[in-house]
Amino acid sequence: VGDEDGYLLFSDIPRNSIFRWDTNGTISLFMSPSGYTGVSYYGLEPGSNGLFLDLQGRLCMCEHGDRRLSVLTENGGKMTLADRFQGKRLNSPNDGAVKSNGDIYFTDPPYGLPERFSDPRREIPYCGVYRITQAGEVELLTKDIERPNGIAFSPDERPLNVAQSNPDQANWTAFAVNPDGTLGEAKELYDATDRVGKEPGLPDGMTVDREGNLWASGPGGIYVFNKDGTLMGRLVTGERTSNCSFGPNGWLFMTVDSYLCRVQTNAK
Repeated sequence: VGDEDGYLLFSDIPRNSIFRWDTNGTISLFMSPSGYTGVSYYGLEPGSNGLFLDLQGRLCMCEHGDRRLSVLTENGGKMTLADRFQGKRLNSPNDGAVKSNGDIYFTDPPYGLPERFSDPRREIPYCGVYRITQAGEVELLTKDIERPNGIAFSPDERPLNVAQSNPDQANWTAFAVNPDGTLGEAKELYDATDRVGKEPGLPDGMTVDREGNLWASGPGGIYVFNKDGTLMGRLVTGERTSNCSFGPNGWLFMTVDSYLCRVQTNAK
């Protein structure tokens, strides 16, 4: 959030909190609760997951426990952006990306439900990729990815990249984006299934640099792909790496299990 004098926000999902890291190295609590406001136990991952800014610069949150996308309003209150599709409650929104026209695209696996895929509270039997239009309507774009997770647009907004955290099909898919904002042909960018179990972690969060290179968490660390899906290299953390995001001056910030890390890059 902000430029050189800005700060970084990151979710601590088990602790139902969002923390703030400042450039002087201090960590402070930014919000708690962040994703679950109930009064009883709600599994191991009740908090907020993916965080992003909308076109107005407001913080948007994918909330596991309250099963919604919300936005932090100017005076500090929350407003629900989406919590249902066709009258049924979402599973547990995981990650989101904003298109230049203001539409929000998000993934909805059941990882935030206490019993995940077999949870009796589940109302939608599939894991969808959705869009919230400028009119506030929720549209299902695809349910072809069994376990969608991280999501990010390329700079030209063609394609939309989606990670799949399925240990039996740990890959990244690039969807063509039609002029009306719906999704077209899907192309597998890269498959890392052979690394699952040999290195910790699965495809999860991601970010894209100005050149269109995809920086994506996966087994063992961060994978860097070019536009064609060619693996250019990896940042090996040796830990379960869940997400990454660029800050000013080429710093790539990473959430690495119980660590917040950063590395200097030549990317922007």
